[in-house]
Amino acid sequence: MVKLRFLFISVLLACLGGCMNVSDMASGVEYHLRDAGLLDYSKTQRLNNFRLQADSYIYIAQGAFVPIGHPYARPNVVAEEAFKGFVEFFPRVRRADKPEGFDEAMAKARQLGAHYVLYTRFAGADDRIGTWEEWEDQDDIGRVGRDRSVVQMMLVETATFRLVDTARIRSRGGFLTFYDERPEDLLGPALNQYAQRLLGLGSR
Repeated sequence: MVKLRFLFISVLLACLGGCMNVSDMASGVEYHLRDAGLLDYSKTQRLNNFRLQADSYIYIAQGAFVPIGHPYARPNVVAEEAFKGFVEFFPRVRRADKPEGFDEAMAKARQLGAHYVLYTRFAGADDRIGTWEEWEDQDDIGRVGRDRSVVQMMLVETATFRLVDTARIRSRGGFLTFYDERPEDLLGPALNQYAQRLLGLGSR
């Protein structure tokens, strides 16, 4: 409640002050809505602030690990979502068609001539009740709410096997967006943001 009050006061002051353009104001409102838990929110923790060149050739793969708390997730969903996020910023991106072991992914990347392997793992998730159908199946009021997900990633240079970066992305759904949402639906925006950070574009 305190965060919501602060949000509305901030917006009101910005409007009265007239010193903020519409796009900046919208961005600020969205940030506070996410921080308050009303919209989907993700936090990325990185080992390094390493930046890649825009022409880097990246091979994306996902380990065959069943996420704790969500055994029905698509087996290659992190690699699929990472590819969608990275292809917007890196023209040279390939992904594995199915889950692969790390050694297998490295060998495939070297065979393709890729500079880096982005090796991902869907570490954990909490698929909460978000539809009437799920409510009828589970009938547990304590399970109604926002989904959560945890993704782990390693960025490895194929020529030297050097670990360039590791990252962990923790995401949670929002109170306004949790209806008919699944943990894997939270992955796309966070992975897109990670791609931007690797280029040094920076985002909130």
